[in-house]
Amino acid sequence: MGIEQDISQTRFRNEHHKAVVNFIYTYNWLNERLKVFFEAEGITGQQFNILRILRGAGKPISTLQIRQRMLDRMSDTSRIVDRMVIKGLVKKETCETDKRLVDVSITEKGRKLLEKFDLRQDELDAVFSRLDADEVAKLNAMLDKIRSVP
Repeated sequence: MGIEQDISQTRFRNEHHKAVVNFIYTYNWLNERLKVFFEAEGITGQQFNILRILRGAGKPISTLQIRQRMLDRMSDTSRIVDRMVIKGLVKKETCETDKRLVDVSITEKGRKLLEKFDLRQDELDAVFSRLDADEVAKLNAMLDKIRSVP
């Protein structure tokens, strides 16, 4: 189904306008599907992103380093990490090399939660099941090109 039918709008100023509206609509469409995925485990997409960052780092890192790697850089990383500490998904410790900094690391509970998500990776991949590998590569290239605009 085209964007016109989905949002009941038949006229756009031009193809660029249509693309922006389509992009926003698709972002929200994807976000809603992912939200259900995360809510089942009681976490947010941002918390999931932080867990993945920490697991990938393989060692404790600062909230500043986490923020630099986050998909949503507008988020309050410290506040999100504090909520994750309460849930037992991460822990905070004073940095060994600089006592003014706090390092964050993933806990065993956080690792186990990510392992659960790893088992469901095919469900996430299914969102793009209508696209073949070539189309996905082209989509990635186009999205990268959009973000490279000054």
